Amino acid sequence: MVYNYFPGCTLKNKAKELDLWGRDAAEALGVPLTEIPEWQCCGGVYPLSRDEIAIRLSSVRALMYARDNGGTLVTLCSACHNVLKQTNYDIVDDENFSLKVNNYIATEHQEYHGETRVLHYLELLRDVVGFANVKKAVKHPLTGQKIGAYYGCLLLRPGKKMAMDNPENPKIMEDFLEAIGASPVVYAQRNECCGGYLTLEDSDLPEKRVKQILGNAKAQGADTLITACPLCYYNLKKYADGTGVSIRYLTDVLAEALGVKKEV
Repeated sequence: MVYNYFPGCTLKNKAKELDLWGRDAAEALGVPLTEIPEWQCCGGVYPLSRDEIAIRLSSVRALMYARDNGGTLVTLCSACHNVLKQTNYDIVDDENFSLKVNNYIATEHQEYHGETRVLHYLELLRDVVGFANVKKAVKHPLTGQKIGAYYGCLLLRPGKKMAMDNPENPKIMEDFLEAIGASPVVYAQRNECCGGYLTLEDSDLPEKRVKQILGNAKAQGADTLITACPLCYYNLKKYADGTGVSIRYLTDVLAEALGVKKEV
């Protein structure tokens, strides 16, 4: 089985650790990721305008390639996953969007109609590897580590399109943490926005939001928060000093537990 992989721009520079540890962990679990060739930026934010077609085309090309090479496309970055999965959903659900996209990209013998299965890395662990098998592969369980999952706003929403967990009361990251031996901490702010996309409108908002998130997590006993979103990671880490909460990528703790973590 080929697991096509879309890393996204940030995982090639500011978030290299998220990418490297994710690849190494996937290899150790028997689901190696194959980076698709000549991928282009997904755009980072899914456009709300129904008439905006051009910005979605890079995602459609990635989806088409994956369809023709095994049928599955895996992402790690929450933003890339959100854009790719929404694009895939809308090309099935919106006949007008599908028509316009295929007018741009279709060759004489090929169109795209949402045939690719888009998986977030967490879904790969849960639905393909299985958390029970992840647990069996752990060499250094994170016993005693109190870790909170930070989902943010992009990983689970819109719920109908992402369809990977309950957007209001998720458990996929908590189940993941249990599989690697950690003690998951559930706190109220775990799926609230960190304010990253609102910086230009209100530069003080991210600090306010992040301090609420970190304070809430700490109050419930968390010593660490994990995330799959590079922007969330940046915002959380920026304001974490003095809170007693460390910020890590989910692939960081996974690679550590599997014994394959490399310094970056």
